[in-house]
Amino acid sequence: MSERPGQTWEPKESAPSANGPTLHTIGYGARTLDQLIAVLKAHRIEYLLDVRSAPYSKFKPEFSKEALEAALKNHGLRYVFMGDTLGGQPRDPACYTEGKVDYEKVRRQPFFQAGLERLRKAHEQHLRAAIMCSEGKPEQCHRSKMIGEALTAAGIPFRHIDEDGQLLTHTQVMDRLTGGQLDFFGGPALTSRKRYGPGREQDSEHAH
Repeated sequence: MSERPGQTWEPKESAPSANGPTLHTIGYGARTLDQLIAVLKAHRIEYLLDVRSAPYSKFKPEFSKEALEAALKNHGLRYVFMGDTLGGQPRDPACYTEGKVDYEKVRRQPFFQAGLERLRKAHEQHLRAAIMCSEGKPEQCHRSKMIGEALTAAGIPFRHIDEDGQLLTHTQVMDRLTGGQLDFFGGPALTSRKRYGPGREQDSEHAH
């Protein structure tokens, strides 16, 4: 389900799951489009929530917004773009520290809080949804370092689908990131791996 200008996605009722959290995260990474859809089907995902700031790919055009939405629709899945509120490269200069995206700063922004509230509603209404970005490994993506941390702080349960299709808890993913080691203040320093100028358009493969 794509959003038209002036419209926003609001979750609708779906049957609850008895098998744990209904919210997931996933990255397409090295997967083909068919492989991504197969993984989504295996986990009974109904909605794909695209959190790329720029939902286009030079290297894998089949994952660009229009092509991806059409392919998902053919398989009975809904596409929702949420990169405007939950993307890893926000336009606001206040979200950057020395050129890197500061995920803690992003999480305090009203636009991010609006996106998080939509995820809360999806959870409360038992929607089977996957938050998608391009990076296959969850520990290297803002879907763990920014969105996952916010979901955890808000008490919203979810699981990560890793590059091998395995379900991981957020703790397991953050242990991958830190090697089990915390920083001096008790947690990892969460920023993008690369430096970006605020508001620059980047290909989605390089947004972490």
